[in-house]
Amino acid sequence: MHTLTMLEYLSMLSANNNREWYHEHKKENKEAAGQFEQLVQELIYGIGTFDESVLHNNPQELTFKLVRDTRFSHDKSPYNPSFRAHIGAKGKLPVPVGYYIMIKPDGGSFLGGGLFADMFSNATAMVRKYIAAHPDEWNEVISAAEFGKYFTVKGTALKNVPAGFDKEHPQAEYLKYKSWYLEYRLTDEEVCDGEGFLRKSLEVFKAMKPFNDYLNRALKDFTMPTR
Repeated sequence: MHTLTMLEYLSMLSANNNREWYHEHKKENKEAAGQFEQLVQELIYGIGTFDESVLHNNPQELTFKLVRDTRFSHDKSPYNPSFRAHIGAKGKLPVPVGYYIMIKPDGGSFLGGGLFADMFSNATAMVRKYIAAHPDEWNEVISAAEFGKYFTVKGTALKNVPAGFDKEHPQAEYLKYKSWYLEYRLTDEEVCDGEGFLRKSLEVFKAMKPFNDYLNRALKDFTMPTR
C-alpha cells in the first residue's frame, strides 16, 4: 500500500472518527504525522531566513494533538482530523504571536498569524493601548500592498469602542477588537503541491511578519497566566 498523504489520512480519520479505527491505523497515523513534522521543520528553516526568532524550535514541540477534549462539547467525536502547529519565538505558546498552520481536508487548511486568543484580557488591553498610541504605524502595516494581497484583519469585536478610548480615534474600528489575527485559506490542491506549497506558505508568512512584529511590540511585557 502506498504511504497515505496527510490529507488522505485526515479524510479517512474524519470518516471514521472513533477510537477503534484510530488505534487500528496507528501506522498510517505515524506516517502522516511524520510528513507534517517534516513540513514544519522545512517551514522553520524557511521562516528563519526572515525571522531568526523561530530557528531554535523543534517541530515535535510545536504540533497540537489530534485528540479532542470533549468534556464541555456537544460534539463527542474523539479526534480533530487536522494537523496543526504554531511556530513562534516561544514555540507553540500563543504569545509571542507567530506563524500558524492547519492542514484539514476539503478546503479547511489555512495559514494564520496574530493574536487568535481573546481569553487573555491583559493581551487585549495591551494591543488596544498600543494601537491607540501608534495609529499611523498600524495603518502602515495593514495598508501595505503585500499585506492586502493576502489578508484582511479578523477577530472577535465589541459593538462599540471600549470605555477609556476615543470614539473618534483614526483606528476606532480596530480598538473594538478583542483579538487580531490573519487567515490565508488553502485549497487541497495547493496543500498537495509539495514544493509549490512550501514556497507559497513562506511567501504568505513573510507578508505576515510586519503584522506579527507590531503585535509582539505591543505584547512585549505580556506574561502567560499561570494555571
